[in-house]
Amino acid sequence: MLRRLNSKTALILTILLMVFTCSVMAQKDLPIDKNATKETVNLYHNLKRIAQKSYLFGHQDATAYGIGWKELENKSDVKDVTGEFPGLYGWDLSGIELKNPKNIDGVVFNNTRKLVQQAYQRGGVNTFSWHCPSPFGYEKGAWDVTKGTVKSILPGGANHEKYKLWLDNVAGFFLSLKDEQNQLIPILFRPYHELTGNWFWWGTSACSPEEFKAIWKYTIQYLRDVKQVHSLLYVYNTGGDFKNKEEYLERYPGDDYADALSFDSYQFNDPSKDDGFIRAVDAKLTILDNLAKEKNKIEALAETGYEAIPYPEWWTKTLAAAIGNHPISYVLVWRNAGFVESMKKMHYYAPFKGQVSEKDFIIFSKMDRTLFEKDAKTEKLYQ
Repeated sequence: MLRRLNSKTALILTILLMVFTCSVMAQKDLPIDKNATKETVNLYHNLKRIAQKSYLFGHQDATAYGIGWKELENKSDVKDVTGEFPGLYGWDLSGIELKNPKNIDGVVFNNTRKLVQQAYQRGGVNTFSWHCPSPFGYEKGAWDVTKGTVKSILPGGANHEKYKLWLDNVAGFFLSLKDEQNQLIPILFRPYHELTGNWFWWGTSACSPEEFKAIWKYTIQYLRDVKQVHSLLYVYNTGGDFKNKEEYLERYPGDDYADALSFDSYQFNDPSKDDGFIRAVDAKLTILDNLAKEKNKIEALAETGYEAIPYPEWWTKTLAAAIGNHPISYVLVWRNAGFVESMKKMHYYAPFKGQVSEKDFIIFSKMDRTLFEKDAKTEKLYQ
């Protein structure tokens, strides 16, 4: 009888230990903001979950404008072609820091707020980049590569107080993104993107790795701890120029300051003659696979595309091939701006009705791994 009791007791203790261990592990697997909202935590976990079998397809400014239209209700070039909205929506904050009514691409912030809310209600995910202008001169925007700019906005710098006011405006906008129940909408925030490039004032030609890490940490601490914004997942985003994990991590602020690891990579060569894009993206995603697993982070191809998509089968034979079975949570292609006067050409990255890659894009949207909005809703990413 005593032997049976001891055996039963041992079994109960084992079960309790397992439950306790699972509970501790679950508590450890949290976003870097330990006070993140329930919906934000759920999105964090579910983005990791879906990456094992699929990924969200995203489009920048998908419902704000497209080829031949702007600010039309329930409209999207992606939806016109596939019958459904993308699963991920990209937006940009540039302009909010100065309290401008519109962002850098002419999208009215009040309209952005409405479109973010609509995307969330449909089950989609929203991500924001921030082409933050230089505090030394707004005319060059984010592309002012004056050395010392980052140092000037750090504590003690000449532009530090100005930067804090900018962050106040950023925080105010994020805190205004609420659903019908007045709950904060989770956002994937991708500040200082393409940080390993040399074309922005936070890039390699304008600041040191130590300075970049410092401003990244300060930005997160200010939004999270001072302004109490608890609906953000922070996306560390490099350019596509790294060759190994050491290069990728040169400016990495540490595991306590990033929820997702990503990079941007665009197609420039003719994919019908050169598979260099496929090989390059595959190699970089392999590096990211290992890092994301090691650091327990979300993995993503945060920005990509082929301008004007002249190759009819780019979606299935190039993009899908480059992603392969890498466990990314999402991929986003850039915006459909139409004809851009300064460029003197058409500037778009998703097909529209009649575009040469339209049929291939429909096939791509139905592939097992790609998730558009109906699929995203089925995945219940916020629950």
